[in-house]
Amino acid sequence: MKNCFKLSFCTFLLGAAMALVSCQEEEPFEEDVDSEKTLVAHGDELELLKRVVDNDGSYDNIVDGASCVGIQFPYTVVVNGLEIKVDSMGDLELVEAKLDALELAQEICNMAIVYPITVTLSDYSELTVNDEDELYEITQSCIEGGNDDDIECIDVIYPLTVFTYNPDFQLLNTLKLDGDMQFRRFLAGLGESDLISFEFPVSFGYGNGEKVTANNNSELVEAIEEAKTTCDEDDDADYNDDDFTQDGLDKLLGKCPWSIRPLKKSEQDNTEQYPYYFLTFEEGGKVIAGDEYGYATEGTWGTGVSDYRVILKVEFAEAPDFNGSWWVYGLGEGKIALFTDEEGDRMLLEMACDYEPNLCSEEHIIESLKECKWEILNEDGSFFEELYLDFSAEMSLHVYNSDATLVDEGSWSISGNVVTLSKLSETLANYVGDWKVMACGDDKFELDRREETIVFKIKCEK
Repeated sequence: MKNCFKLSFCTFLLGAAMALVSCQEEEPFEEDVDSEKTLVAHGDELELLKRVVDNDGSYDNIVDGASCVGIQFPYTVVVNGLEIKVDSMGDLELVEAKLDALELAQEICNMAIVYPITVTLSDYSELTVNDEDELYEITQSCIEGGNDDDIECIDVIYPLTVFTYNPDFQLLNTLKLDGDMQFRRFLAGLGESDLISFEFPVSFGYGNGEKVTANNNSELVEAIEEAKTTCDEDDDADYNDDDFTQDGLDKLLGKCPWSIRPLKKSEQDNTEQYPYYFLTFEEGGKVIAGDEYGYATEGTWGTGVSDYRVILKVEFAEAPDFNGSWWVYGLGEGKIALFTDEEGDRMLLEMACDYEPNLCSEEHIIESLKECKWEILNEDGSFFEELYLDFSAEMSLHVYNSDATLVDEGSWSISGNVVTLSKLSETLANYVGDWKVMACGDDKFELDRREETIVFKIKCEK
């Protein structure tokens, strides 16, 4: 009986031990791991997620020019001798306003950071920076045109539940994550052989306001990849390119005429070629370039968006210096700063609501020419002889020299903005023909005949 009892007892203990082992192995162990639900630490999927939750330092690119670091408030910058204490995002707008004012005024800008400062890196770690050289070394991986890895056009919608496993697929922990910093630090703490999985579905928000739900790892990766190009991450140092929209630019251009000061093409200052020039943008895509003397030429205009930047397209047949696809890089009070991809091309438009072009109508030309005598000149102000034209109301034309001696006579007529000189047979015989009035100011007219230009300058007798 004792032997039987011992045998039965041993059998019972062995069975109990096997049951314990069986329970330990069966509860947390998954023999068939679902690859669509489990991720390996430092695998491609988690590296992609890490870029989503990296710290975005682009908000202060106006100061440090780098998107992978953010300077912690408070700190101080000096702009052209003016100290600005930066305590908040609002103070960064003050810095931008100061830089805008200097840029639009075409003044040289010098900005310096007062050190030491504390910066936050993409993994939310913090460093003290003591001078410009140290900051330069830190930001080399993410300066404008550099390699900034964070993906900003998509955000994780929290809370997010994460399960961690050991290499034997035993459940180690269940975590509830509530933000990017916590998620990023969690990912940084994973070991090489750790495994994790999420409690699906996982939700994301796109920069355009849309939401997407991922039910497995493949859908999660797909959602992130699709988000990469859905918005402008604004990681460059052009802090002005998000200050306006295409629609806003359209409305602004149509408010008033715009003077052109200055205009630089291919690093050459062409401003003096267009003194007191104005652009008037009309609905329907028509733009008129004119000056204070009434010269006007028509072209086309339109706006668009390329690489998340607003552009102004202008095309003139007779004023090619204005032509091109101009990037809009700055808006100030009544000012628009433009540049093109061509090196050195810059144009500044200033609002000129008081500008009223002289319309070279037939009536205006007739009334002006009959008012006084007009000296005839070449475009450069010279002429072979000092001569004055007297346009009579009866459409006769008399030509006098500096001694008031009649040296030629004929007639004149007008159709629209074309003045026709006729029957001149002496001094001005070579000027018989049709002349198009290109500009008609109060004291000066400019007329063209093919490649030839003459100027009438008013000379009223006292």
